[in-house]
Amino acid sequence: MSLLEVHALTAGYGDFQALYCIDFRVEEGEAVAIIGANGAGKTTFLRTLAGQLPATGGHLRFDGQDTGGWSGHRIAAAGVAMAPEGRRLFPSLSVEENLLMGAYTRRPGPWTLDRVYALFPVLREFRERNGTELSGGQQQMVAVGRALMANPRLLLCDEISLGLAPVVVRDIYRTLPQIRTEGISLLLVEQDVGQALKVSDRVVCFQEGRIALEGAPAELTREQISRAYFGD
Repeated sequence: MSLLEVHALTAGYGDFQALYCIDFRVEEGEAVAIIGANGAGKTTFLRTLAGQLPATGGHLRFDGQDTGGWSGHRIAAAGVAMAPEGRRLFPSLSVEENLLMGAYTRRPGPWTLDRVYALFPVLREFRERNGTELSGGQQQMVAVGRALMANPRLLLCDEISLGLAPVVVRDIYRTLPQIRTEGISLLLVEQDVGQALKVSDRVVCFQEGRIALEGAPAELTREQISRAYFGD
């Protein structure tokens, strides 16, 4: 049994259908990257998994439980946490207060403030600052750290490299192997295809709300990825 199992999933916004009959899985301890152009349905998929958007059809199972129709709070308590696109820090809270918000589910596990500060040392230095005073890369570290504070079994990361300098992206991606050593499975939405190929065990390409390609990075050619990405 996979940690996450999705079968024939559909979802959308009002009359607009964004996902069509998605079959998807994440194994225990696996890192899976989702790539695709803007509007391919990547963020919609993560939001549906996290309970932020209701599915309109299909089945969702996490750790053997049918999570279709569950609230975001209940899904987080079950072990799914998300670092959202755009970071979405609480603007009135300090860095440390933002991190503590991630622990509201009180799930047991290894991730504490000290562990997050060890992973991202700069955040300890700025822990009393307002989160919005930090650089974009530092804010992204807060968003990832906040998700880790929930002690998830599955960490969803939505475009963690978006708008950041390459050196900052490398620093953040260097932490992913450390995160995986705690047994956390990763599901990464990433537009940087090269970065996605480096850190994932398996890559899935979305195109117009459907899965266009799936495979291990070593098995996929640039031509296959380009055709699936752009629809050529």
